[in-house]
Amino acid sequence: MAETDVLLPADDGPSPGCAAALCDPRRWPHRFVVLVFMCFLGFGESQSESVFPWAWLGAAAPATDMKVDTFKFMQLYAWYSWPNVILCFFGGFLLDKVFGVRLGTIIFSLFVCVGQVIVAAGALLNAFWLMELGRFVFGIGGESLAVAQNTYAVSWFKGKELNLVFGLQLSMARLGSTVNMNIMGWIYGRAMKMVGSVGHSTLGISLMIAAATCVFSLLCAFAIAYLDKRAERILKKDQGKTGDVVKLKDVKDFPLSLWLIFIICVCYYVAIFPFIGLGNIVYIISAPASPVLGFLVDKVGKNVFWVMSAVLITLAAHMMLAFTFWNPWIAMCLLGVSYSLLACALWPMVAFVVPEHQLGTAYGFMQSIQNLGLAVIAIAAGSILDSKGYLFLEVFFCACLCGALISVVMLYFVDLLTEGDLNVTAWKRSKLQAVAAAEAEKAERIRQQQVEDLAKIQPMSSFAVRNRYLSRLGAQLPENYSVHVSALAYRSVLK
Repeated sequence: MAETDVLLPADDGPSPGCAAALCDPRRWPHRFVVLVFMCFLGFGESQSESVFPWAWLGAAAPATDMKVDTFKFMQLYAWYSWPNVILCFFGGFLLDKVFGVRLGTIIFSLFVCVGQVIVAAGALLNAFWLMELGRFVFGIGGESLAVAQNTYAVSWFKGKELNLVFGLQLSMARLGSTVNMNIMGWIYGRAMKMVGSVGHSTLGISLMIAAATCVFSLLCAFAIAYLDKRAERILKKDQGKTGDVVKLKDVKDFPLSLWLIFIICVCYYVAIFPFIGLGNIVYIISAPASPVLGFLVDKVGKNVFWVMSAVLITLAAHMMLAFTFWNPWIAMCLLGVSYSLLACALWPMVAFVVPEHQLGTAYGFMQSIQNLGLAVIAIAAGSILDSKGYLFLEVFFCACLCGALISVVMLYFVDLLTEGDLNVTAWKRSKLQAVAAAEAEKAERIRQQQVEDLAKIQPMSSFAVRNRYLSRLGAQLPENYSVHVSALAYRSVLK
């Protein structure tokens, strides 16, 4: 019996049991297993990345342990952030063009793991330059790994539970950050008792323990690569085999809808990320809210509507902070909800406006623009804060959100005029995707039939072509000769 007969029972037959459902790539229990590995894929990176707010060590930890001032310590952020303005775009391109999503994910996870180990080794050896090198290596894989995670999500869940999956991925990332904030302080304390004093050795041991989560994420990368390869073989999918057609010049051919999504991403996140760094109230809210809101968006559809709602809620929260004396916890809670809602509704829209073979490039470019925008506007925000104060800074954030709101309105009309499906209901979108899938399957069958027909046409031998030519001239050929036979018994007659 064929493998597909065992693993893929007919949909109209009785369920063969839980074990078969876990092994069937078409059914939700198997997709749930893939989703677990997919979420833990970014857990180690987010957990290790959030080590560097040092909230669990206290403000004096860098000076005490590594004997560096705050300015020099902040260079660890720069070694991670600035290179990724370019690197994550090329990381997405490499996913599409060179490595494929499976090998690319493993490579980027390996960079994250090795980078974190180098950072820990730098602390153990009291070599700050080695820590900077480790942060650079960590950054090569960190943002690109997020691009790979998004590409996997679209590959497995497009047309099914895509918005919920993006919400769960965000929730797992926030969970990793929360775990770091609450656990690493305890680990640092235990390491200090083991060493006997504070210092670079205590810090290095703590960071080396944090690297264990990166190793776990690397193992998840291997596991999901195996499951994806197995699903491709069983379902005879063509995923990963169209990457050879993507080109860097495809960027200029991205549709207007995608560029508007990029603008929304930058204008929104520059107004939300500074507040995420202030405390973990936004983390605490977004962790449970993201899956719930993602499920809601999946069931209702209308992604543009939800993005607009998220931008409006965030704008209202910033206006509360700027122009009212209400309890700031109200505004922070609104920021947590709106942040989760936008992530669930905005990022999946990329999959609706670009072909699948360009997904890695599109997500990588989106990540690059986001990093560039955050880096530049963070400098502008710092200048405004130093010269004008917090009120003008809030006005600046409100202006950024107004830019995001204008872009959302433009996206709505562009999608309406181009008859896109960004703001249709979930039922209508599933119907449109089913029709598109049927047309693609029909086109593939026609293409395969044409290939088979061409394969049946055998080229005539030189002897047959010569006989046919003589026949057209009226020459009399023996009866045992045929212009359609490529091998005859008396080939020497006409030689």
